[in-house]
Amino acid sequence: MTKVELVTEIASEGGITKAQAEKAVDEFIAAVSGALAAGDKITLVGFGTFSVGERAEREGRNPRTGEKIKIPASKVVKFKAGKTLSEKVK
Repeated sequence: MTKVELVTEIASEGGITKAQAEKAVDEFIAAVSGALAAGDKITLVGFGTFSVGERAEREGRNPRTGEKIKIPASKVVKFKAGKTLSEKVK
């Protein structure tokens, strides 16, 4: 499902215009992105939890040359599905 399809679905199910649905989706994305950038955890009961995890520095290899390279530490976004979502997907 693309963003356009999601907006269309929200608009039809929620009885609102596509413009209102698109603004709601954009604001949701902005709020989640901002919270994760600040290091917060977002829990949506029944849906899941978004969090930020740490990935340690590690050694890798350049696939073309086989040369060893150092991959720096980084932060990654994690998502853990909630019980209700997991049951619906099964």
